[in-house]
Amino acid sequence: MTEQMHRATAVIPSGYWPKAQESGTVTLIYADRSRRRIRLVDDAGRPFLLDLERPVRLADGDGLQLMGHGFIRVVAAPEALLEVTARDPRHLAQLAWHVGNRHTAAEMVDDRRLRLIDDAVLRNMLKGLGAELATVAAPFHPEGGAYAGPAHDHAHGPDTHTH
Repeated sequence: MTEQMHRATAVIPSGYWPKAQESGTVTLIYADRSRRRIRLVDDAGRPFLLDLERPVRLADGDGLQLMGHGFIRVVAAPEALLEVTARDPRHLAQLAWHVGNRHTAAEMVDDRRLRLIDDAVLRNMLKGLGAELATVAAPFHPEGGAYAGPAHDHAHGPDTHTH
């Protein structure tokens, strides 16, 4: 007799779920952290179904609540990113505008750097605009955008509310 696959039906933001109930971890790149319903495999090789009402952007440390079986902690996997360094904050604003004009997700690192998924066309454009470029391996946490809502707009178990 085969065991029924566990289902993760709610996302609880980091710091709001009981770490003592952690039953595993799942390590995902950014592209795999924005889902609604997908079969995943945790880091120990156990399959489970992510089964949410609507797509949610999962953040490092969030807990996926398993129906009656604890939580799986989300780990943001390092991935190859293009790190863009500007001469000064004004130059960074110019670079960010051009990246945003191409509807590309970007993470603001500090007042001189941003990160994005490496792309040859963007790399050439940014180099032409005078940016210093480097490839780094890091978890990707892009800005949500003006219409994305709060960073942690996650469902919370039986009595759903949002942050």
